[in-house]
Amino acid sequence: MEQVVIFNSLDELEKKLRPHLSRRQDIEKQLSNPKVLADAAHTQSLSKEYKDITAVLQMLEEYKRLEKDIQETKELKVTAEEDEIKDLAEKELVKFETRRQELQYSILYFLIPKDPAWKGSCIVEIRAAAGGEESAIFAADLFRMYTKYIEKKKLKYEVLSSRASDLSGLKEIIFSVEGTDAFRFFRFESGVHRVQRVPVTEASGRLHTSTITVAVLPEPTEIELKIDPQDLKIDVFRASGHGGQHVNVTDSAVRITHIPTGVVVSCQDERSQLKNKVRAMKILRARILEIKKAEEQKKYGDQRRSQIGTGERSEKIRTYNYPQNRVTDHRIGLSVHNLTEILEGNLDSVVHPLETAEITEALKVQ
Repeated sequence: MEQVVIFNSLDELEKKLRPHLSRRQDIEKQLSNPKVLADAAHTQSLSKEYKDITAVLQMLEEYKRLEKDIQETKELKVTAEEDEIKDLAEKELVKFETRRQELQYSILYFLIPKDPAWKGSCIVEIRAAAGGEESAIFAADLFRMYTKYIEKKKLKYEVLSSRASDLSGLKEIIFSVEGTDAFRFFRFESGVHRVQRVPVTEASGRLHTSTITVAVLPEPTEIELKIDPQDLKIDVFRASGHGGQHVNVTDSAVRITHIPTGVVVSCQDERSQLKNKVRAMKILRARILEIKKAEEQKKYGDQRRSQIGTGERSEKIRTYNYPQNRVTDHRIGLSVHNLTEILEGNLDSVVHPLETAEITEALKVQ
């Protein structure tokens, strides 16, 4: 996919950032006011905003220098007589243009309005769908891909609930992702993921298509979502499946039903009933918040023009084609031939174009 060009000139980019330069000057005045400094929380908020604006304005200055460097290097490449100089100029151009793209991306991301949930943690649910055992095996592959991605982003994860299949696959796995920007990095993953490959379960070697569903839910805090304990029905039972002898003798599994919404969550992975209850409540909160947000969006109509895709579980979002080493994201028509790298957690080659497309739409409606 070609790089999305939003600004036709450096002047246009500077024009977009001009209000932030004025805002920085305004913050400087406020931070020199003793009355403002007396409010610690407000001072902290202003200081963070000042730091963010300063960082993006520094990026703009670097962007200007790179524009000049790129122009000079292009001229050198044309006028140089020695092949060695031309080759060095070409290598420099690649380096400069790569950095320029990174800067443009960071500046554009700064400019768009952001959902506060992007900064927080999230809960990811992966479920096998069409394709039987092969679907469960692919669910396990996708979970591994996500854990690699989490590691690269310096985040942490915790498995909250899981159900294994007969051939080391996963019928279902639910895990939380903790850390700054966790939901931002995962918010494009909700929907149907399709895999095309020759499965290990297929003796004749025929290409097989199977699917899994992924749901990504922002994890609410106690303040964001208060649940009345009287609205909960909590049952305990003996865990079943893998886990050792304790599953047959201990009532450690927990099932929580939220009576007003009918949402039911079960957890049995832990030996401790308390730990299972804590995990089940994490999932329950996220699902109830998802229901509330869906109701609000329906109430106020379609206000999601800048969002890429619907984020619904029924929407086919991505295909992983093993024979062609290709990943296709259907929402923006993106095809990249680096499936092997993506499965090792290098998801940015898909996530960055999605964010860029989202930024493009957001700036159009500003």
